[in-house]
Amino acid sequence: MTEQNRVSVQLQGLRKVYGDAVALENFSLDIAPGELVALLGPSGCGKTTALRILAGLDTDHSGQIIINGKDVAGTPANKRNMGMVFQAYSLFPTMSVLENVAYGLRVRKVDRAKRDARAQELLDLVGLGEMGKRLAHQLSGGQQQRVALARALAIQPNVLLLDEPLSALDAQVRTQLRDEIKRIQTEVGTTTLFVTHDQEEAMAIADRVGVMRHGVLEQCAPPQEVYLNPANVKVAKFVGAMNSLPAEVTSPTTLKIYGQSVNLRVGEGGAPTTKTGKALVRPEQLTLSHGDGSGPASATIINLTFLGPLTRISVRMTGDSSVLFISMPSALALDFPTGSTVNVEIRATSVLLDF
Repeated sequence: MTEQNRVSVQLQGLRKVYGDAVALENFSLDIAPGELVALLGPSGCGKTTALRILAGLDTDHSGQIIINGKDVAGTPANKRNMGMVFQAYSLFPTMSVLENVAYGLRVRKVDRAKRDARAQELLDLVGLGEMGKRLAHQLSGGQQQRVALARALAIQPNVLLLDEPLSALDAQVRTQLRDEIKRIQTEVGTTTLFVTHDQEEAMAIADRVGVMRHGVLEQCAPPQEVYLNPANVKVAKFVGAMNSLPAEVTSPTTLKIYGQSVNLRVGEGGAPTTKTGKALVRPEQLTLSHGDGSGPASATIINLTFLGPLTRISVRMTGDSSVLFISMPSALALDFPTGSTVNVEIRATSVLLDF
């Protein structure tokens, strides 16, 4: 099933203030037709505010909301043809599952046969085709959220808005439903904005991830780029685990970290203005070799945390007593028991400097 009404979305220069607090500052985001963009950030960073402004639920702001080339800033929420799914399922408990999915079509005066057929089509899509006659409260949390998604899609929205839709579910159900949302969104092709504070969720589901901080969109790029090439130190520190290693600037393009030369990647902050700083290196960009306790990269293993296919190894550097975290395949980690003397090797092609 493919919808015909794929649309583009442009949010341009949005600014929103709550009293003295700035929720959004010069927020601009383009979403291509059929694209799923996830806004990622901690509570209070402005991601839900951006979604509410797009939905038309918050009108006290400056900036433009353009859908398929038309500015809809003055259009009320019920005229924007957007489907919405929130953390709370908000289903009607006395209605059947089929009636819940068909509700938006009923409000739009679609005749019963057509709306029931459409609702059944969406229930089949979300894997609940046999549950149409059940009452909503008889379903599990994950099933209820599938119904909420089917209801949002039933009206064939121009834009699908998902605000922390998986937060109330347990980890296993979240992972399963996350994958289902991505499958369904790809199949249906609806332009989608997904808001979450969960990094793994954003990385797994989105075509592009927008990282927000204090109302500012710091970076919006494919998940791999956000993780491997963060635009600045703020993004690097927020997305994924990160070690901060003492570094010396040896040239405009190189650093020395524990005696090893590493390429310096200049981020949005520009070239370093100091001779020293903290190099940002991910745990999987470090590896270990057996050592004799000498040399600037010498360390001692202080803890191993088994995580299935990977093991997280904590080491204390001999020279400055810094504690670093290293992620290694569990099969290789068996060679490095607690108390071992090792050398830490940096395998990063380039790193950012926090200065």
